[in-house]
Amino acid sequence: MNDQHTRTAAVAADLRVVLGQLLRRLRAQAEGSDLTKSQSAVLVRLEQGGPATATALANAEGMRPQSMAKIVRALEDAGLVTGSPDPADGRKTLLGLSEAAREEFRTGRRAKEDWLTRTIEAKLADAEIEQLAASIELLERIAQST
Repeated sequence: MNDQHTRTAAVAADLRVVLGQLLRRLRAQAEGSDLTKSQSAVLVRLEQGGPATATALANAEGMRPQSMAKIVRALEDAGLVTGSPDPADGRKTLLGLSEAAREEFRTGRRAKEDWLTRTIEAKLADAEIEQLAASIELLERIAQST
């Protein structure tokens, strides 16, 4: 192995560790939810992709429709998901986020962004904030690679 490859491997390992720590800290800022990971994943999928049938959600999450039905039922009971007839096929139900779920997303994101803003301002000098801003483009390129 050459020196550059060794350095790149070390940077990759350090980046993975630091990003994991940062994600855990961000998650901690909006904790208080009793949702399972599967329930949270469904809510995120509905927020990002819009209304979907339970079958489409099950396929997207790689699970059986029966398992998805339990998740959807729990989310409906919690008032986070609502159903309406599918305009393309009235026999199906389109699931979407309730206003309560949308508000939880807004509140959770605000808490994370507020914590991150306060932390950046407290821990970094102006020049370091500029370095961080410049690194975001690089991280986006890495994240979007296949």
